[in-house]
Amino acid sequence: MKTIDYSFFIERYNTGEMNDAEKSWFLKELNGSKKLQEEVALRKKTDDILRNQNVLQLRGKLAEIEKKRAAAIPGKNRRNQTLKYAAVIAGFILLGSIALIKGKNLRSDEIYNRYYEAYAIETGTPSRSAGTGSASNSYFLTAVDYYNVSDYYNAALYFSKVLDSEPGNMESRMLYGVSNFEQLNYPVAEESFNDVIRDNNNYFIEDAQWYLAWCYIKTDEKAKAIDQLTLIGNSSSLYRDKARKVLRKMK
Repeated sequence: MKTIDYSFFIERYNTGEMNDAEKSWFLKELNGSKKLQEEVALRKKTDDILRNQNVLQLRGKLAEIEKKRAAAIPGKNRRNQTLKYAAVIAGFILLGSIALIKGKNLRSDEIYNRYYEAYAIETGTPSRSAGTGSASNSYFLTAVDYYNVSDYYNAALYFSKVLDSEPGNMESRMLYGVSNFEQLNYPVAEESFNDVIRDNNNYFIEDAQWYLAWCYIKTDEKAKAIDQLTLIGNSSSLYRDKARKVLRKMK
């Protein structure tokens, strides 16, 4: 069997260039391959580093131009001219930075890089119903340990074990969704967040609504993301202000 070279598809996925059919296929491939998930994440980090280097290179080129220009100016006029051109160069640097950052800030990966924050588990949450010595409680504590060291694969595995015996445990359902989101398993994460929201009787509904919006952002479902963020922004949710801020960058 011929091995698929995913390089081309990873590039198109990270730059938001995939059509709906490609994206649907690629997300299925992602869900079935931890190695592919890691490659996508690594490529994304590399692209971010290169973008930052572009800003630094622009600064370096402008500084070199100013250095050469200053050397050709007579000494008595050099100070005033330097101040004048320093302001111009600062303006170029600012415009260059904006062109590199703001010009792309409607892309899902840019919004994600600037505004996304990983979900933090609060200790002593009131929804834990399993007995201290129960197997499901042991699974939950193990899952939390993995989650807290960013081992989301094993975190999802152990949260799923909790859900096998406690399907109504919305805390584990929420954390199972986040763990899958962090692995780029967006369809699974989306389903989990919707389950929490539909339950409509737990402490994690606002969290689920917020991270569901991030699922839509990461899968480039802009209309759904805007609707979800608008819903949050118009509510009394603890994520209201954050939702409004992200929403302004999407419109």
